[in-house]
Amino acid sequence: MSAQPSKPLTIIVGEGTCGIAAGAKDVFDAFTELVPEAEIRSVGCVGMCHDEVMVEILDEKRGACLYRKVDKKNIPDILRFHRGEGEMMENLLIRSAKRPDGADYLERQTRIALRNIGQLDPKSLAAYRQRGGYRSIEKIIKDGITPEKVIEEVKVSGLRGRGGAGFPTAVKWGFARSAEGNEKYLICNGDEGDPGAFMDRSLLEGDPHSVLEGMLIAAYAIGASSGYAYIRAEYPLAVEHFRKAIRDAREAGFLGKSILGRSSFDFDVTIKQGAGAFVCGEETALIASIEGQRGMPRIRPPFPAVRGLFGKPTIINNVESLANLAWIIEHGGAAYAEIGTEQCKGTKVFALAGPIKRGGLVEVPMGTTVREVLYDIGGGSSAGRSIKAVQLGGPSGGCIPEALFDTPIEYEALDATGAIMGSGGMVVMDTKSCMVDIARYFLEFTQIESCGKCTFCRIGTLRMKELLTRICDGQGTMEDIDTLEEIAHQVKSASLCGLGQTAPNPVLTTLKYFRDEYVAHVQEKRCPAGVCKGLITHTIMQDTCTGCSICERYCPVDAITGVIKKPESWVIDPDLCINCGMCVEVCNSDAICVE
Repeated sequence: MSAQPSKPLTIIVGEGTCGIAAGAKDVFDAFTELVPEAEIRSVGCVGMCHDEVMVEILDEKRGACLYRKVDKKNIPDILRFHRGEGEMMENLLIRSAKRPDGADYLERQTRIALRNIGQLDPKSLAAYRQRGGYRSIEKIIKDGITPEKVIEEVKVSGLRGRGGAGFPTAVKWGFARSAEGNEKYLICNGDEGDPGAFMDRSLLEGDPHSVLEGMLIAAYAIGASSGYAYIRAEYPLAVEHFRKAIRDAREAGFLGKSILGRSSFDFDVTIKQGAGAFVCGEETALIASIEGQRGMPRIRPPFPAVRGLFGKPTIINNVESLANLAWIIEHGGAAYAEIGTEQCKGTKVFALAGPIKRGGLVEVPMGTTVREVLYDIGGGSSAGRSIKAVQLGGPSGGCIPEALFDTPIEYEALDATGAIMGSGGMVVMDTKSCMVDIARYFLEFTQIESCGKCTFCRIGTLRMKELLTRICDGQGTMEDIDTLEEIAHQVKSASLCGLGQTAPNPVLTTLKYFRDEYVAHVQEKRCPAGVCKGLITHTIMQDTCTGCSICERYCPVDAITGVIKKPESWVIDPDLCINCGMCVEVCNSDAICVE
């Protein structure tokens, strides 16, 4: 997070969306008021979302100190130390000159796409330039590197699309480069809709110029003169920062006509805000949305690289794919290919979410195992329970069990488990997660997000959701499990686009690895995780209860009664109880039994 200080005291505040949600704006304002003599900078999220608000203080006398969970109340104590008037706030300190290994899980990562996140002010073109920004596109133009050589360099790197499919980027570019016609388009796909995923958002917020430079490189390679950045409207900060990056790059001569004096290279970018349709993450649906039509997929071929936006050759690259390009051009494709494995080169960014100690963004070399990400970097379970599964690839991905956590992060290796790489969501599930309920949750999401164009997806996802709901409610049969599996295979094989083809993955993987939980729901009328409301009851264990009455105060339906300080009097009325679990959450003595 540190950068070269320009004053005796430089204060750097993480102001990504996660930091702002934790109170970063108030922290920034407080430092501005209390330390007017200091230089105060704003940067994007370094990826340690679990520790927001994060602040790094660069002190000439005491070195760099990285603090966690900073708020207005503890700022005076932090400042007293840096003024030589108090003790170091050890409970807030992550890393300092005396404790350089305080964030060793950051050192375990290899950051290429995220190389600038948390290191620069995302609203400053000058800050990006100081870190080598736009040097790659300048090298291409000034050295007269041909588009074909750019494509060859990317081919040498082995970069594959980071949006989920993993198609070789250079091959895709080659199709568009050789396509007929002078008018071609480049689209940056920032339509990140997976629950638990926030990689693209953080890149667009924290380092928008690297994505924009990637668009310039790609546009030069394929011969595009117009580009679109398709960003979800739910990402207002990303839109704001990317819009400013476009404006500043245009004023500096990196966008527009005759870029860097090259008369044959014109390129400009327009932002298109997506309305939040998950299906628009699919290329042809995204193109339809930009054209002003309803976002629905089209039959392929022809592929977008041949006939895409407005009928012209079009390349769509994911945000993360684009963020890698400037590094590849600067350091060479061979340097990128040295990272990762034989089949999958480079690094991959993941968003860790769920009950894990160090949730946030991580970037690791391809070939790193799932276990290494979850435990060496993520720190393991945050609730003290065992991690039993991880969902990879968002709602279109699959749930893999702990026994497969040594699977390397590679496209083909993850595909073999029934999960997919996807765009990089990694949602952790522990023993309190019901895998049947998890499958139902994701099916409900994909069923709602289905555009309805093809019958298998429109009706098949609905039928699967209905069967899963029946099983979760304790009304399922063994025949329902067989029917569920049959429909899942049909939807997977016959749907038109990637949404329908991958929607059954959560069902098929949970059936494959956690079938015993389905059987328990059906035959024993029991939810092993104690989640499904139709299959559980809440009772108060009077030998553990302290009679504090907190459960009564929080019960939304007044199902709990008793006399304060008389544990033996406290009971839950089963006729009134809705099994919401609130009493379990608030009980201080673990006196609520869920069976």
